[in-house]
Amino acid sequence: MGSFAAFREGIRRVNGAPLVVIGMFAVTLAVALPLSYILRSEIEAHLGSSLNAESAATGTNYDWWQEFSGQASGLASTFIPSITGFGAVLENLSNLLDNVKETRAIVAVTFFWLLLWSFLSGGVIDRFARARRTRSHGFFGACGMHVWRLLRLGLAALAVYAFLFGYVHFWIFTVGYPGWTQDLTIERSAFAVRLACYLGFGALLVLCSLVFDYARVRIVVEDRRSALGGLVAGARFAWRHRGGALGLYAVNAVAFLGLAAAYAAIAPGAPRSGWSTWPVLALGEAYILLRHYLKLAFYASETAFFQGALAHAAYTAAPPIVWPDSPAAESIGNVDPSRMV
Repeated sequence: MGSFAAFREGIRRVNGAPLVVIGMFAVTLAVALPLSYILRSEIEAHLGSSLNAESAATGTNYDWWQEFSGQASGLASTFIPSITGFGAVLENLSNLLDNVKETRAIVAVTFFWLLLWSFLSGGVIDRFARARRTRSHGFFGACGMHVWRLLRLGLAALAVYAFLFGYVHFWIFTVGYPGWTQDLTIERSAFAVRLACYLGFGALLVLCSLVFDYARVRIVVEDRRSALGGLVAGARFAWRHRGGALGLYAVNAVAFLGLAAAYAAIAPGAPRSGWSTWPVLALGEAYILLRHYLKLAFYASETAFFQGALAHAAYTAAPPIVWPDSPAAESIGNVDPSRMV
């Protein structure tokens, strides 16, 4: 299965599981709501009964916003003008590449989300691997069966990314970059070196992402008990099929860039009046929903690519299989005997 074929198959599988897309969006919203409530309380306390309260309630008051941002700390320090519209996408990308330290609240919520994803990803990948309805008992059964393996894999991923951002990023941008540019007199040359540093560090992140993604897929599809064994198997698969795996990653990346470009083209800035807030909010939520859709398509296409590369037969409308046979076992059991002649 080629990269484009795997991407199309991933889209087909996600389209066949709309409840998974809606569920992931709902989970993200539920995780974000407590933070929104805390931020709301801090804004309310700062506004009080001042004249700024009325103007802030009817539209965007940039003077008050700058004043609030200047004195804010903790979670409130993330409430800055760049969070509106496409600025939020650029802000997140910039913070990632520049290794900006997040607030404790954001770190805590991110860690909680990673724990939650370790639980849910088993059911998500299992659902896409079977390409059929597994219903709630099958979905959450797969979540529970794979959670500890995927959690151990997540801890390994956390250690690798901590090394990349804690040491490799420091060596490249704090130690290497100043030395490489100290004798340069042309700003374009310094920018080119900086861009090369970003590309090199980004390539390391992509390679690690590929290995851990296919490790998750192999743990779920092949019902592997060992997280370390799954990690080694994922690395081996990514290396042996590096052309197709990188091509599929590129196709998914282009799809995300297309979504980001469309959002940048139509996303307005901060609303000027109270009623204009709702279209801005709805557009932002639609972007998040589509981003979840593409993220799930990423996992579905990687799962389809893995199954196709290892000659796992396409799932057919065979006699019912008693869950929880692994997706690989179900694939073998569903093979049309006439194809084996």
